[in-house]
Amino acid sequence: MGPSDGDKVEGSSSGAGEDLRECEIEGKMEGSVDQISHLALDIGGSLVKLVYFKGNNNCSDDDKKGERIGFSNGSGTYPILDGRLHFAKFETSKINECIDFIYSRQLHRGGCWHHEAPVSENTIIKATGGGAYKFADLFKEKLGVGLDKEDEMDCLVAGANFLLKAVHHEAFTYMDGQKEFVQIDHNDLYPYLLVNIGSGVSMIKVDGDGKFERVSGTSVGGGTFWGLGRLLTKCKSFDELLELSHRGNNRVIDMLVGEIYGGMEYAKIGLSSTTIASSFGKAISENKELEDYRPEDVARSLLRLISNNIGQISYLTALRFGLKRIFFGGFFIRGHAYTMDTISVAVHFWSKGEAKAMFLRHEGFLGALGAFMSYEKHGLDDLMLRLERFPISETYSGGKIHSPLPGDFNDHESIECRVYAT
Repeated sequence: MGPSDGDKVEGSSSGAGEDLRECEIEGKMEGSVDQISHLALDIGGSLVKLVYFKGNNNCSDDDKKGERIGFSNGSGTYPILDGRLHFAKFETSKINECIDFIYSRQLHRGGCWHHEAPVSENTIIKATGGGAYKFADLFKEKLGVGLDKEDEMDCLVAGANFLLKAVHHEAFTYMDGQKEFVQIDHNDLYPYLLVNIGSGVSMIKVDGDGKFERVSGTSVGGGTFWGLGRLLTKCKSFDELLELSHRGNNRVIDMLVGEIYGGMEYAKIGLSSTTIASSFGKAISENKELEDYRPEDVARSLLRLISNNIGQISYLTALRFGLKRIFFGGFFIRGHAYTMDTISVAVHFWSKGEAKAMFLRHEGFLGALGAFMSYEKHGLDDLMLRLERFPISETYSGGKIHSPLPGDFNDHESIECRVYAT
């Protein structure tokens, strides 16, 4: 049995069908960093995530559009070097496209202001995820750089802590089509449960900076949705499958409590008639083959099943450790309204309203951000230590914008995303 299938939220996926999404946070760095471009990678089983810093000096006017992070010397915010953090993603199966992107922008040589810098045999890029081991030789062969491998869990936690402390309006709740930003009190952030939904799911109890423990997880995650979705619907990409689910109706395939009890609810144990009794349950009682079901309905039911399961396990894990805050990250979510609503409803249902699911706008880049922060030279330690929560500048109005949330998200203060063709 699962939470009620209200099927109310009709939001859209963010950036569906795009291989590359690039977001920017504009900021300032100390030291002689205008001669380098910090680049870090998180190479997962499904996606490669990139984070890189580019100074505005000598960059094009178009590259200067973005938003601002301030760094303080204790007596106020001051500029040293204007620049931005950029975020991009590629499918891991298309790792060569990622490498071509890095080469085309000379990120391994210093980015737009340092194209001619030589790559020495000691040049390294910080990287995390299983692909940091799997593709190390490929990066050496194609770019002449080594991958300096960082622990995956360390990076996830460092990235999450960074965002929750640094980025204004980073965390939000989402239920019944309503989003609400959460104000984070730095003095009351810990402990919390970080649920990172990638190909699989890791659940990490975070007690402070560098203090964490992986306490649970499940193999039923984004890879499950994508893998089963490909087999059942013939979709060629995760985003295609996600967009397909938006047009579906899971009630065609899922068996509800009311259908077992003749339209009645099971009030004695708190189950409404619209509660899902069995995901894909109708398929066993109908004389139909896979071809008789619409692919969009199959995708919807599959997304509902996996999101409900993750939400329930996450809450039970939080309950086990007495945690009230649950933050969800990872590229499975994609800012997709139906996914977020399903997870939120599951947490609300099983906690009887005592716990809330919270989401992160830079959900998929936690590991890459953590790897980026692990650099220990060129003033980067000072950069992170001097970070303040920053006011958002006016939104960028040019180019093609995809926000992490559906609807009127651009009416709010936000960090914009731009889509580039590769």
